[in-house]
Amino acid sequence: MPNALSKTLRISTSPHVVRGLGTEVIMRNVVYAMIPVAAFAVYAFGLNALVVLAISVLSCVITEHYLCRWSNKESTVSDWSAVITGLLLGLTLPPSFPLWMAFAGGVIAIALGKFTFGGLGYNVFNPALVGRAVLQAAFPVAMTTWSPAFIEGRFSHVSSSLFTLPFMSPTVDGITGATPLAALKFEQVSTGTTDLALGLISGSTGETCGVLIILGGLYLIIRKMMNWRIPVAILGTVYILSGLFHLINPVVYPTPMFMLFSGGLMLGAMFMATDMVGSPITNLGVLIYGVVIGVLVVVIRLWGGLPEGVMFAILIGNALSNHIDHLIRPKAYGTA
Repeated sequence: MPNALSKTLRISTSPHVVRGLGTEVIMRNVVYAMIPVAAFAVYAFGLNALVVLAISVLSCVITEHYLCRWSNKESTVSDWSAVITGLLLGLTLPPSFPLWMAFAGGVIAIALGKFTFGGLGYNVFNPALVGRAVLQAAFPVAMTTWSPAFIEGRFSHVSSSLFTLPFMSPTVDGITGATPLAALKFEQVSTGTTDLALGLISGSTGETCGVLIILGGLYLIIRKMMNWRIPVAILGTVYILSGLFHLINPVVYPTPMFMLFSGGLMLGAMFMATDMVGSPITNLGVLIYGVVIGVLVVVIRLWGGLPEGVMFAILIGNALSNHIDHLIRPKAYGTA
């Protein structure tokens, strides 16, 4: 008979659940973290950004619902993953992007980037980036036509380019401006760090307030809904590598702070590269994954033909994710 001081050793198989955080709870909190970013995008670009974001989300939700119905499965719209995909896709698009293209991007993101691989939890690549990559290849002019931020009347009217008919060339109202990365790469014109951090620039709707993006990421990290090692590895690699090149030749290479806050790096590092499905599962793996993405971002931006490389860097990182886990897979105790 065991005495009163004896303890029982309970042995069970994994997973050892500490708290009941389901997919719906995590996804909903990711949406909460992105709301300030989307709100600032609407503040900066007005009704254009609001309509583009709404259409992107709507197309993703509708596509997911009907694909579930078509495959005789229960609709997974309520898990919020389609909403996240739509928000991320909309934040990577220009604010005056034609709505039919935005809708097509949402369909492609869910159908090709998610359901083709088996749905949530099986997608190899970030679905929003899959949709954006197809749009980039199919409509390069529309994807690189930018509207300036904080123009007068942005809350009283929308650009006529939003209502461009399918396969017609859009006409953008007003003056268009180059993004900071394009201005630096092709015109050798730099943008102040303050303007970049606060989102006072032209660019995609998600190239907004970097401070808000960081705060959203910190919220998820504090709630333990994001692996902090991924954004730290990406941003740290970009800062160190670009800083070294800037020290070597400050005239040719931009400052590391410019590299951090320009383009879609903050949004990609915080909300796209951290996709639990597309990233490695081990702590060492996510560090390698983040370093690879950071190096690719710097290489593409400094020497590639395009001014921005975040999308391609994350997609390549997604493709390498399983291989990274396989290469560093620990051996079971007691085996050769």
